[in-house]
Amino acid sequence: MGNPKVFLTIPRKEAGYRPVHDRIHDFGEVEQTLNSNDRQLQASRCMDCGVPFCNWSCPLDNKIPEWNDAVYKGDWQLAYKILTSTNDFPEFTGRICPGLCEKACVLNLMLHEPTTNRENECAIVEHAFEENFVQPNIPERNGMKVCVIGAGPAGLSAATRLNQAGYQVTVLEARENNGGLLRFGIPNFKLNKEIIDRRIKILEKEGIVFKYNQKIDTTKLPGNYDAYVIATGTPVARDMKVPGRDLDGIYLALQLLSQQNRVLAGQEFSKEERITGKGKDVLVIGGGDTGSDCIGTVHRQGAKSVTQIEIMPKPPVGPEDPKNPWPNWPRTLKVTSSHEEGCTRRWNINTLEFLGKNGKLTGVKVQPITWVPNPEGGRPLMKPAGEPEIIKAQMVLLAMGFLRPQQPDFAKNVFVAGDAASGASLVVRAMASGREAAEKVDAFLQKK
Repeated sequence: MGNPKVFLTIPRKEAGYRPVHDRIHDFGEVEQTLNSNDRQLQASRCMDCGVPFCNWSCPLDNKIPEWNDAVYKGDWQLAYKILTSTNDFPEFTGRICPGLCEKACVLNLMLHEPTTNRENECAIVEHAFEENFVQPNIPERNGMKVCVIGAGPAGLSAATRLNQAGYQVTVLEARENNGGLLRFGIPNFKLNKEIIDRRIKILEKEGIVFKYNQKIDTTKLPGNYDAYVIATGTPVARDMKVPGRDLDGIYLALQLLSQQNRVLAGQEFSKEERITGKGKDVLVIGGGDTGSDCIGTVHRQGAKSVTQIEIMPKPPVGPEDPKNPWPNWPRTLKVTSSHEEGCTRRWNINTLEFLGKNGKLTGVKVQPITWVPNPEGGRPLMKPAGEPEIIKAQMVLLAMGFLRPQQPDFAKNVFVAGDAASGASLVVRAMASGREAAEKVDAFLQKK
């Protein structure tokens, strides 16, 4: 690095979010950007540690000190080359990755001001597109064909790696468009869908064939391919079986999120089909990122009020987590841009019953609970810690995660990647899994 002590004089500076009063009225990306000079200063804070824990914590093994150094020195093209040697789609991770690398940064241990790796990553790839560093690379074909089922982050990563290795790759997608959770789950205010379209155009120019509305039974795979990658994600959301679940006004989180994204893409829905929180008291059940995305979405739809409840205890307020010390990921309280826009948050709340009138939801009966050690070991036991109460709500969104898919025994030339293999996880992990699947396919077919 040019100045390994610069972190002593230059503090961490984030681009931050657009003002709440501005962003709450549209679905444009909430995150802002720094100018190039400030971004280079932020990259200069990377100390090029002898043991780069940032690299250790990144599922993609990103060479973070190397591309930070290139940015600091103003060599954006070199930075892009280094970044894309490990990360196929930095424009995705640079926007939505939680930044595992930043929590493992030595500056996070010492000052709680890690290098702005995620923002730097996004700046690199956007600079690359602006300067036309991003160009299609059409590889020489080796005569073998691979079918990738699923066009989410894992499938796209597997497809581009196999395509660059010379295989003719066909991607079969069940939905009407590509991207998987990137397009149909993550709101536009976090990831503008034009970012996905821009990358897909390059992949198509490089020779990858995409086919949509393809409902594939993975136990009866299409013929004429030398190998297959199953990247179908986690299609089944965790539901809640309590009295009143059939009332009108209760939805799975992705029902809301996917429909809103389709509306923004120009698709039309009837008044009866439309899922909207406009003018309603909305209750989000589930305290994770999907629940947060629901909060931001109903705010923009014009919700009257938003409450989020979680059955687990409130996480510790950071920056440190005694149970997960550095360089591990701290499970501390997370306040997202959506939470900043207004939301009542409660923890240790169990849902007892959905209440309604004339078939429509009017409220939810809940009860405060506590968790006590299980004398037999294993999962703690839930016990009441207060009297039941009613939360007024005309809309409930269930954001409690997804069930891990059960896969059959596949033939030796079939490989499973992403959430389809591991259950719901981060986009960056799905991409790493897709890359690993591509390596296994290549090794298998080369032996064959």
